[in-house]
This record gives sequence, C-alpha cells and structure tokens, in this order.
Amino acid sequence: MSLRGVAAVVGVAERAPTRYTGDETILELLSGVAVDAVKDAGFSLSQVDGLIVHPIGGLPGFVPATVAEFIGLQPTFAEVVDLGGATGAGMVWRAAAAIQAGQCTTCLCLTGTRRRRRRPTNSGPKSDKPRRPQSIRPSHDRSPQAEFDYPYGMIGANVGYAMLAARYTHEYGLTDEQRAKVAVDQRKNANANPAAIFHDQALTIEDVLASEMICEPLHMLEIVMPAAGAAALLVTSADRVADANQPPAWLLGAGESVTHSSFAQSPALDSTGVGIAARHAMAQAGVSPTDIGLASLYDCYTIMVLLSLEEAGFCQRGEAGAFVESHDLTFAGDFPLNTHGGQLSFGQAGMAGGMSHVTEAVRQIQGRAGDRQVPNLELAYAHGNGGIIAEQTGLVFGADR
Repeated sequence: MSLRGVAAVVGVAERAPTRYTGDETILELLSGVAVDAVKDAGFSLSQVDGLIVHPIGGLPGFVPATVAEFIGLQPTFAEVVDLGGATGAGMVWRAAAAIQAGQCTTCLCLTGTRRRRRRPTNSGPKSDKPRRPQSIRPSHDRSPQAEFDYPYGMIGANVGYAMLAARYTHEYGLTDEQRAKVAVDQRKNANANPAAIFHDQALTIEDVLASEMICEPLHMLEIVMPAAGAAALLVTSADRVADANQPPAWLLGAGESVTHSSFAQSPALDSTGVGIAARHAMAQAGVSPTDIGLASLYDCYTIMVLLSLEEAGFCQRGEAGAFVESHDLTFAGDFPLNTHGGQLSFGQAGMAGGMSHVTEAVRQIQGRAGDRQVPNLELAYAHGNGGIIAEQTGLVFGADR
C-alpha cells in the first residue's frame, strides 16, 4: 500500500542549534516547537490528534503521555520512534501511515535534545595516582557491541566512520580534498542560513585539511560538533491541507531499512540500508534520482554524504569523490545538497539534528527557504541515518500531490 499523497507537512518549527541550552528542560524545548509548528500551519492544538516523540532521558516510560500532558494534547494516536539519526524522518511516514489508517488526522512529530555545560566539581586534594579511565563493563552488557566491538577499541562513532572512509579510500582512491569539499560547500549554504550555528564563519578546503586529525583519515571539520536544539513538523491529511496557512509539502514516498546494531555485525561496508530505503522511497513516489532537485542527506561525517550519494543512486559506485568535485553542491549550484548547511555547519542538535534534513526539505518544497531557496523546486529527497550506517529512512517530498 502506497503513502503517496495521503498526507502533507503543513507546519514547521525549529529551535536554532546552540552549544548549550542552560536550565531549559527537554519538555520545555519540545513544547515550544510544538506550539510554534501548529501556529505556523494556522491550526489549533485542539485539532492535533496524533503525537510522535522519541525516547527521552529521565523518562523511562510513558513518554508520549508525559509530552502530551505537558503540551495539552489528548491524542488518539501516540508513538515512540527510536532510530537514532533516522528518527525524524521515520516519524513523518509513520504519521502519514497513522492518518491513512484512520488513527488520527493531524499529527505532531517532535524532536529535541538539550545540552548543559558540565559544572566543575571539587574533588579535594589532587592525588599523584593516575586516574583510571572509565571502562565498559561487558559483564553488565550482553549486547553484540560488548562482545565484538568494545574489547577491540570500537567505541564511539568516530572509529566506525573512519573505518568506512579508510575502506572506501582503499577501494576507490578517494582524496582528502574531495571529502573536504563536502564540508566547504555545505558551509557556503550555512552562510546563507541565519539559523545555522556557523552562519558567520567561512571555510576553505585548506581549513578542513589543517584541522586536527581526530580519527584517521577524518579531520575535526569533517565531523559534526555536538549541539542542542529542537524541531517539529505538523503532518495532516489530504482533506485538511486546504485549511493550512502554508503550502503543503506532500509525502510521496518512504523507505526504511535496519541492517544491524553492532558495527561488527554490519552485512557489508560497501552496501548498506541507505540504498534499500532510497530505492523503496523513490519507487513508491514513482520518481528516479535524476528527478530529484534537492538532496538532503544525513551528514554526521563527510564520508556519510559520499556513501549516500552512491547508494541513493545519484552517482555510480566509486564515483562519489569525482561527483562532488565536479558539481557545485550549494543552493545556487547544479546539485543542491544540504542547503541548510547540513549538520556539519547548521548544527547537530541531537535528535533534532537528523530532523533538520527533513525540515529543510519541507521548507524548500514550500518555497520558504529565504536567500538559499532552490528555484522551481518540485521534488526533494530527505535521508536519515542512525547508528553506524545501521538504521536508514528515506523520504520523497513533492510540491504537487
């Protein structure tokens, strides 16, 4: 069963990424963007009967109920989505599916992450003894990661994505300059986006290559900087679109794939669920990669963009480096990519970081992207990626149903 034209996004709200959120709670962050998204669409809270959220630290259960109560909703459909960076994109098609199933008519999709400064602690007199590093305790963790990843130093995302970059470079001769160009072009997009965390900072390929090597071959400026923020979308049924203040961004197709959790259990390093999700989404929408006017691809690391370009079908295997080198990836270029700046330059605000690829695709389809607007845009592809190439969601949005 297809989701094409069942529902559209009509409301968008975003809390601009920032390094820290102070004492503001996550419920306050989420409720703020929730109210703003509903207002953006010209709807009222009483018209919202669906709610999708993600797991929230400090709330071991009853997450949708807690959020709904705080905002003042009584939804007839409530859901929790837990797909890491693919969560925001995964929320949208689930909202459309719930609408198609008659469980709700207008659904809020909420993402947000707060980040507080660490307060220094008075630990008393300093000891001459070296501090023992905190360790993972496999005896308390029976997951595949504890058995196959942690004992061999596979801790954190930097290592996994560096391995992907090293393997791809070995196979296809990718250069550091080609990876760096992704970050540079996206920074140019961020320079046209007042909400971007790096809005006022220029970037060159030389800057990227001169930045600290974090995990070979990835430099610091090829890796997202942790931030905080929130984002919300309001998805409504086709028969309610006419009531909205904003033009609709129609959901035309969606695809999803979960291939593993532990990186050691990944089926392959050169063929991931990115392609599965993209092919499903585009087939459902009845379009091909050549029809897409904007690619909004998850960019936790520069290598992720290159891999996604290939797997989503925008270029052939092994050609991503040459592709980004020969194309202008800015909003004014011949292949607009991550026109909000991507998470590398807009900011990775936790769960809202992945959602930013969706909010940007929606704004561009609605013609509300300001100075960075892609002219005559009809189709946009938005992608979410969770874990280390583990969870993938692809969405196709269109200006017409």
